Amino acid sequence: MAKFVETIKNIYKIEELRTRIGYTLLLVLVYRLGCYIVLPGLDPEALKGGISGTQEGLVGLLNMFSGGAFGNASIFALGVMPYISASIVVQLLGMFVPAFRKMQMEGESGRRKMNQITRYLTLAILAIQGPAYVTGMIPRNAIAVGWSSFMFNLISTIILMAGTMFVMWLGERITDRGIGNGISLIIMIGIVARLPYALVAEIGQKFTGNGVGGPLILVVELVIWFLVIIAAIAIVQAVRKVPVQYAKRVIGNKQYGGVRQYLPLKINAAGVMPIIFAQALMMFPMLLGRWDATRGIAAAFSSYTNVWYNIVFAFLVIVFTYFYTAVTVNPTMMAEDMKKNGGFIPGVKPGKKTAEYIDTIMSRITFPGSIALALIAIMPAFANIFGINNQFASFFGGTSLLITVGVVLDTLQQIESYLLMRHYDGLMKTGRLTGRSGM
Repeated sequence: MAKFVETIKNIYKIEELRTRIGYTLLLVLVYRLGCYIVLPGLDPEALKGGISGTQEGLVGLLNMFSGGAFGNASIFALGVMPYISASIVVQLLGMFVPAFRKMQMEGESGRRKMNQITRYLTLAILAIQGPAYVTGMIPRNAIAVGWSSFMFNLISTIILMAGTMFVMWLGERITDRGIGNGISLIIMIGIVARLPYALVAEIGQKFTGNGVGGPLILVVELVIWFLVIIAAIAIVQAVRKVPVQYAKRVIGNKQYGGVRQYLPLKINAAGVMPIIFAQALMMFPMLLGRWDATRGIAAAFSSYTNVWYNIVFAFLVIVFTYFYTAVTVNPTMMAEDMKKNGGFIPGVKPGKKTAEYIDTIMSRITFPGSIALALIAIMPAFANIFGINNQFASFFGGTSLLITVGVVLDTLQQIESYLLMRHYDGLMKTGRLTGRSGM
């Protein structure tokens, strides 16, 4: 406890870190307040219990990711998922379209162009999802104004689009001037905001006898939940250390190099992005429910306990793990940087052979990492089968747990880097948290 108090004091001593944390908390507060602002023209009393059906299935997951804004018919109801969907499309284009691939290689200017395209594509997706949400989710008896259906739908869609763009702006400001990745942090805040309600509901269910088992089963569930959290942390932090030898160099009267170091290759180099991408794609089948021919497909993918939903979801997680690893990890650049600094992997020729060696290792360690990631992603379905209520089961692994673990570790890493730069102890007794994945 004394160590924790001392760390808090050290954080407060660093003015820049203190300012960044305060700025982040302020923007998070703005986001949470916006989640309770209902769309104009709706009767808050009619929506007091939330939109029906937002506690079950995939719609329940959407409501959880938005921190309840989806079920409250809030101005932030669509959250950042349209932006995530647009990011997926743009990154796929970067893999297969030469013009987009060229932009990715143009550095900062190319990144700005890609971000601008992502924003425009987000608006296009919002133009589809906004009317679908207004017409499909909001009950007609909740409309308290005398507007025509067209006018209400138009105004509500514009406000939903503006709300999502504002949330994107909040996320970008957190990334630039706060702590952690803003978009990921906003998603995590929405998830964590629903955890107390889910836990209270599960405890009430066990103690009232309405659920499977009793207090003893609740203790077993919490222990297993803790073990799943530990497993998720292990996946995020696990690394494969590749030995790197640096040649001796004499500069002046000093000798540099000649020591063996390690190149840490993350087993889960993609972080939580495969889960976010896969979850975003799993929302598209819901749009098929508007046509009779495809209504069966939409029904099959509307519940996260469905067999086909979990098969496709696990497959997408594995695919996106490989895809995002290929985008973020560049073995050729690693080999070139190593060669410039006089480093080499023992037994491997510098240059192309080193790049091939690193690529082979990444391919091998990514496979078990992606499988483990997929298993944790579909864990809520098994938790629900064994009698855990829908709300708490979604925290029993799956997207919510992996996003929360990844974002918390990434944020702690940034805080620790500030502490270590000012010669303070880190957040652990060893002074360093290793193997953490960035977002």
